[in-house]
Amino acid sequence: MTRSSETRGALPLADLQRLLDVLQAKGYRVVGPTVHDGAIVWESIRRMSDLPVGWRDRQEPGQYRLEQTGSNHVFGIAHGPNSLKPFAFAPREPLLQIERANGGFAVHSRLPQPEKIAVIGARACDLAGLAIQDQIFLNGAYRDTSYAIRREGLFIVGVNCTRALSTCFCASMGTGPHAQGGYDLILTELDEMFLAEAGSPAGREVLTDIAVPAASATLIAEASARVEACARSQVRRLESSGMPQALYEAHDHPHWDEVAARCLACANCTMVCPTCFCHTVEETPDLAGERSEHARLWDSCFTQEHGYIHGKNIRPAIKDRYRMWLTHKLASWIEQFGTSGCVGCGRCITWCPVGIDLTEELQVLCKASIPAKGNPKHA
Repeated sequence: MTRSSETRGALPLADLQRLLDVLQAKGYRVVGPTVHDGAIVWESIRRMSDLPVGWRDRQEPGQYRLEQTGSNHVFGIAHGPNSLKPFAFAPREPLLQIERANGGFAVHSRLPQPEKIAVIGARACDLAGLAIQDQIFLNGAYRDTSYAIRREGLFIVGVNCTRALSTCFCASMGTGPHAQGGYDLILTELDEMFLAEAGSPAGREVLTDIAVPAASATLIAEASARVEACARSQVRRLESSGMPQALYEAHDHPHWDEVAARCLACANCTMVCPTCFCHTVEETPDLAGERSEHARLWDSCFTQEHGYIHGKNIRPAIKDRYRMWLTHKLASWIEQFGTSGCVGCGRCITWCPVGIDLTEELQVLCKASIPAKGNPKHA
């Protein structure tokens, strides 16, 4: 996409603090990636030194490690377990408070207080995941008010990836490593310099306020080349063409049993996924029995309770739950929302304790033709 010089600037590494200062001056609580307990997590930051300068992550199936390289790279890490999802779809969201009143009950809606949060360091896969969440919670007939309030306060500074992890496959999903949209500002980190691009009126205002010079054609070309090299370096890919039908036809494939034999149904994959939105509700009464809170909590289709409906568990075995998750994510999700539910971030591969790799499982499930009920199945 062609951008004017007003939307592209050259931000020296030494001046990154100015961006943080401008965002804080505009009333935002700035949140960025930080090193905490051996992982990258989102936390409030005030200074550039709060960011993971010099750190790099190593991710493999079931493995995650951080290492300090001693470099000046601010965003050498790709991502930790958390995407942008918790900023809009809260892990625990009070919805109602019910109180005894005048011999009956009074119900009070509980909505979050509006807060301006600027998130710096979101990756292209995270932005793609948030766009899917927006479609689920904001579009259509049933707009989620709590989600809308949290989403309205977000200012997002994305970072294009110039380094891929071995678990990344966003290039094959068309979601990265170059962000396709959904950001207010996007940075591409080069040597001692950032290419800063505005993606919204609010982003252009911030870019103006930090008073960066226009980016040169050389800087723009170098940034593009590094992101393209990152895409080419990805060793995993997911072939999504024909995926819905291929997965439907693999319903009775014996490989589901092999995956289930390894799966712990721990729900890690759904907790770290940028798009999973399963939830449950809980009632929390006070000890006096005068008041109760009705809250929404993240849940997972891997839990036994999630499949329990009107006296019967419709997904009693781990095989049923894994098949439900993968088939919804990559098949029925497309029919439901018009897009895949996977953005290729690879978090489910990294944070699976036994290293189950959905790209490998799909190759087996959707490759072979097997007979079922007398009819051949074609992937």
